[in-house]
Amino acid sequence: MFEDIEFEATAKPRPEELSTFYARQKHPSTQSREKLQRMLDAAFCVVSARRNGELIGFARGVTDGLCGRLAECKLDPAYQGPACLTRTDGRIEHDAYGIAREMAWRVIESLRTYGVERIDAIAHGTEVDFCEELGFKKLRGVEVLELSAEAFLPTVRRAVSAAGAPA
Repeated sequence: MFEDIEFEATAKPRPEELSTFYARQKHPSTQSREKLQRMLDAAFCVVSARRNGELIGFARGVTDGLCGRLAECKLDPAYQGPACLTRTDGRIEHDAYGIAREMAWRVIESLRTYGVERIDAIAHGTEVDFCEELGFKKLRGVEVLELSAEAFLPTVRRAVSAAGAPA
């Protein structure tokens, strides 16, 4: 059905284009062009999917040289197929046409070829099935934690130090 999808792995999307893509998906992301450019610059590999020149999918991988991470794989719900129901943040709910799978495989292959020893992914809700179909496994005993940069203020550090932890 979507034979006219083009995958690009050499040229990264412009921050403005990525911001527009995120906005269409209602994906909570920064609107700062500088931060988006920094994210793109720091990515080890980026794969985008386009139809008629329009960005419809985006995946990126990051690495420290030892471990890699499928940091993101988003696809416009209009290209996921009829089983895509919640249409939240461009998350992969269904991949009827294999577009998200192709982007993810290209990122994973790039990381694997580079020589990383392990590739991780963080999956939200419906993305778990998608990641498991790619071969990812749930890790026992592992919990994902998040710390907002704004939440880590000097007052928090002082409170932790006062409790006896090293400053």
